Amino acid sequence: MPPPPPPPSGAGSAGLLIGLMFVGLIVYSVLNTVIFFFILFASMGAESAGNIYVAAGTTVLALIGLGVGGGLLFMRRPWTKGLGLGLMIGWALWSILSAGICTGLNPELYA
Repeated sequence: MPPPPPPPSGAGSAGLLIGLMFVGLIVYSVLNTVIFFFILFASMGAESAGNIYVAAGTTVLALIGLGVGGGLLFMRRPWTKGLGLGLMIGWALWSILSAGICTGLNPELYA
């Protein structure tokens, strides 16, 4: 019995990987924006519980970006690799470009 053929590694799979990286980036950006505004409005009225909302939002965003992204990356399928990398890149870009405001890494700016 001959061995199974190797998986395709041509331009098609590279295009799929890059395309799904952008999809992951867009998905994370939408989720980040919705969660950011939810945390912002929820913490406006709560004086002592505001930090709890920020900590919960930070945890949720990190789990989505890094936890789900890393989990998808380790599944080792072309579509899961691209989507996982996109989520992780989205978390990193939002953290860097917003100085941690949008991902909750800089909670002093919420005060």
